[in-house]
Amino acid sequence: MSYSLTEQDKAAVLALRDDERFNHFVNRVCEQDEIWILTDEHGCMMLTTDDDEDCIPVWPHADFARDWAEGDWQHCIPEAISLNVWLKRWVPGMTDDELLVAVFPTPNETGVVVDPYELKDALDRKKSLGRRN
Repeated sequence: MSYSLTEQDKAAVLALRDDERFNHFVNRVCEQDEIWILTDEHGCMMLTTDDDEDCIPVWPHADFARDWAEGDWQHCIPEAISLNVWLKRWVPGMTDDELLVAVFPTPNETGVVVDPYELKDALDRKKSLGRRN
């Protein structure tokens, strides 16, 4: 279940730099055990970076995904994926398909583009730190 998100909270997070939003994403995903993507009748939405890299964009909350879905993407809807399913199925599948992850893009920024296993490592590190505290 997603956490509560006010407009002020949203604005503050959207004002963060890409690397800060990446860290926010990792923290929230580990707290909530879910990742948000955008889907339509054809499946998961993908985008291509300026460097011609195919990516799946991900967000920590449905509202951030919904706000990103404008213009060509306005027909897309947010869909939650459990962190466990993401790590066990999506990460190997994306790697096999040579896809990257665009972590927490905003309407104005691409976000941090990483290999699926790089994101998995960041999530695993955060989870293991959480267990020690």
